[in-house]
Amino acid sequence: MNLTLCVDMKGCPNRCKHCWIGHMPNPHLNDSDMRTIVDSFQKHFEKITVYSWLREPDYCVNFRERWLADCELSSGNKPQRFELASFYKIVREPAYVEFLKEVGTKKVQLTLFGMEATTDRYIGRKGAFQEILKATEILIANGISPRWQFFINEENKDEAERLLALVHKLRLKERCPHFAFFIHEGSCDGENAKLYDLRIKKESVSKNLIPYYLDFDNKQAEQDLVETFKRKTNECYLPSNHRGDITIYVSGARDVFFNFTHMTPEWLIGNLKADDMSDLCRRIQEEDIPALRAAQKVSLSELAVRYGNPNSTRLFEEDDYKMLLLNRYLADQFHPAGIPGV
Repeated sequence: MNLTLCVDMKGCPNRCKHCWIGHMPNPHLNDSDMRTIVDSFQKHFEKITVYSWLREPDYCVNFRERWLADCELSSGNKPQRFELASFYKIVREPAYVEFLKEVGTKKVQLTLFGMEATTDRYIGRKGAFQEILKATEILIANGISPRWQFFINEENKDEAERLLALVHKLRLKERCPHFAFFIHEGSCDGENAKLYDLRIKKESVSKNLIPYYLDFDNKQAEQDLVETFKRKTNECYLPSNHRGDITIYVSGARDVFFNFTHMTPEWLIGNLKADDMSDLCRRIQEEDIPALRAAQKVSLSELAVRYGNPNSTRLFEEDDYKMLLLNRYLADQFHPAGIPGV
């Protein structure tokens, strides 16, 4: 079994309102810290794939050397690039785009929340929208296809048409045949859980947006999911790695989490500085953490009855909605007074 180890080495320049991991301070780990963290797992996992980021890829000064170090530290599958890159660095460091080409990057995903004011506010940084437009041009000029993803909700839904008009005005599809524009609502944990009231409703997705909406046919209205889950009296929701390789996240404070949902205390596996590594790795392999122990004690039916809204037409993927309900239950179990962090 391969362990994928993602370490929040330097953090992220943004504070996006949709971030499912949740907002955290930017750490300042060095190369020696990374090697120490990886070495601590080597005795317990035969194969390890290393990523020195979990929020913003390549968000460090020595991005090329850091990528090579991640590859060298990986004893299992080598790390992948996916379609991810830092637009923050694309617009600031010409050498970064050359690096992206060197490692075989063909597409890069860029996230928008509407037009300029809305995108800047949701990303948490003034100027972000203009940087995304500039990054789009730089990528096209370097033979890399941008993929614009638009996170839609009730506040920004009317800006989707304006973004499509901008795509047409900039002739992005004509200039870059593999350019793509797609829409989705995101999960509902981490920072995005705070936007539940603004979550897009089924009737708010106009017909002309559906062709761009990612996997729209598999989205369901909350009220329909509530009715379905009410009948699941003998079924619990237990997110698990048992279907494949294990992925864990390590924060700058050396707290260890699975990649299931936001990084809050009830989901904590342990701490690399404070805990015995043998026991921590046992908890990883056995998925023995407070959140999952609690999840075994509540059925989907009870979650739906207690925390679902039978009158809501907000759109969800089924597993995203299960996680929302479970996290609401866990908040009551572990933070009944509404302690910050949930």
